[in-house]
Amino acid sequence: MARTSRPVTVTLGELQKHVDARVESGAYASTSEVLRAAVRALDREESAVNDWLRQRVDEAFADPRPNVPAGDVFKRLRAHHAQQVRAERNEA
Repeated sequence: MARTSRPVTVTLGELQKHVDARVESGAYASTSEVLRAAVRALDREESAVNDWLRQRVDEAFADPRPNVPAGDVFKRLRAHHAQQVRAERNEA
């Protein structure tokens, strides 16, 4: 059977001990297996974040409330921030 992947050199630094521990525990047969599992987990995590973000965007577009101009939003944010700063100064 022909190899479908190519060797890659990776510097893991402090992560190497975590990889080694997984191999030594018998949970994984090799460093390559640990890294493949890690990349699959990263793919799942990114997919979950993308799904969550896509859902939030869809909800925002479906929201029947009127749009708020960006200038108004930033004005409210600046006022809120100024109020927070004043409150912190009064507590000190």
